[in-house]
Amino acid sequence: MQIITLFQLVSASILALAANAEVYFKEQFLDGDAWKSRWVNSEHKSDYGQFKLTAGNFYGDAEKDKGLQSSQDARFYATSGRFEPFSNEGKPLVIQFTVKHEQKIDCGGGYVKVFPADLNQADMHGDSQYYVMFGPDICGYSTKKVHVIFNYKGKNHLIKKEIKCKDDELTHLYTLILNPDQTYEVKIDNEKVESGSLEEDWDFLPPKKIKDPEAKKPEDWDDRAKIDDETDTKPEDWDKPENIPDPDAKKPDDWDEDMDGEWEPAMIPNPEYKCLHIKPLRGAFLPLSNSVHCEKHSRHQHVSVSVLSLQVKSGTIFDNFLITDDVKEAEDFGNETWGATKGPEKKMKEEQDEKKRKEEEEKNKEQSTEAGDEEEEEEDEGEEEETEEPPEEGDDDALPKDEL
Repeated sequence: MQIITLFQLVSASILALAANAEVYFKEQFLDGDAWKSRWVNSEHKSDYGQFKLTAGNFYGDAEKDKGLQSSQDARFYATSGRFEPFSNEGKPLVIQFTVKHEQKIDCGGGYVKVFPADLNQADMHGDSQYYVMFGPDICGYSTKKVHVIFNYKGKNHLIKKEIKCKDDELTHLYTLILNPDQTYEVKIDNEKVESGSLEEDWDFLPPKKIKDPEAKKPEDWDDRAKIDDETDTKPEDWDKPENIPDPDAKKPDDWDEDMDGEWEPAMIPNPEYKCLHIKPLRGAFLPLSNSVHCEKHSRHQHVSVSVLSLQVKSGTIFDNFLITDDVKEAEDFGNETWGATKGPEKKMKEEQDEKKRKEEEEKNKEQSTEAGDEEEEEEDEGEEEETEEPPEEGDDDALPKDEL
């Protein structure tokens, strides 16, 4: 199994790509093997797997689609980088990246993690404390979801909603938007798939109402939900049957009592039927208190980012990382990268699949032809054996010399 963590060192001199937008982190792997000088491999384990830079087996652009790909099965992966600290107080925080499971992954994922400043990169591993974890997770048929996890007061909090992730072999764009008004949005391929408030969709805070430890049930409290109304009296016409014979029913003309028995009309609900009357009481005793208050929560001083993936089979490619405070900037960046190559990538994949399908068809035909030829040869040999006549009795010339 593999665990993948990726980081990028970003200079403060490139923090602005557009007016009124700050880009804290950006990685497209466009400078060849230079990425190796920006990334620190963890030494937490001695058998971590190696990443390679590649666009994969199919792509939209051979250079622009290059990313870091896990290259060895059944290995853990851990590499990271550091960038300048920043605060998202009072403004949005957008975390975005692309991931491609071209190996037709059966169990694994690709998660972006944002870490605090005290991360030891050389000792980074799957249990290292983080601020935010975001990305797809696939395992068999039962797990195909997007994780959105926050670490709040030392505890990891998972989103309470189920967000379905993409499970095909193509590249997909994942975006998490955290707004200063305590709302969020998750997008896949630049389309919103979920949104809501942090307070409602995560259990950051205790419930608004809790049992009052000082409350005591009154001695005369009756827990029964309903009781008979002692002052109520039954009306004189109350005892009406629930069902009555249908007054409009008629015995068929061909009814034979000797053969069919005594005819009786069908029963229908009685419109005058009345149920028992009961009176509601106070209900069960619930000692609740409204003393718990709401609390604002935000993230500050992010200094490292990673991608984490736990995989059985390697082949996942990570690319086009972006962390910014501008939603429009992230959307435009996604369209310029993933959006520009998704069409050609899909076309190349379909052409490869069609070529593979034809090759398999041709191979199956050849195997069928060879099997047919072998059957014909076996039939011919059988016919030859049947046509050979044994020597007649008394024919000395047909016997071997030593049997004469």
